[in-house]
Amino acid sequence: MIRIEALWLSVAPLDMRAGMDMILAQVVRVFGEARPHHAYLFANRRGTRMKVLIHDGQGIWLACRRLNQGRLRWAEGNGSLTLSQAQFDALVLGLPWQQLGGDGAIRMI
Repeated sequence: MIRIEALWLSVAPLDMRAGMDMILAQVVRVFGEARPHHAYLFANRRGTRMKVLIHDGQGIWLACRRLNQGRLRWAEGNGSLTLSQAQFDALVLGLPWQQLGGDGAIRMI
């Protein structure tokens, strides 16, 4: 089983043609390093695809997600954010994860 202790979201869009090595280089550029048991999330400009790079302490995993309908609700701006597990779960489902409270309820900002 893959253990993930922290989830990091890159705000800048990623070219989805990028493979594992290019995404690993982007992780180092944006986050400074690829830490064991951390997952790094990237999306394309349209917000219809996401790639997740995970360093499990032994090697690197790369997972992809494509939405057939709708868009991922991605953060805007530059830099990166830390996500909770609940925020990640909402993000993957296309829900407004930025409005997720500590109790799991989605609130209007």
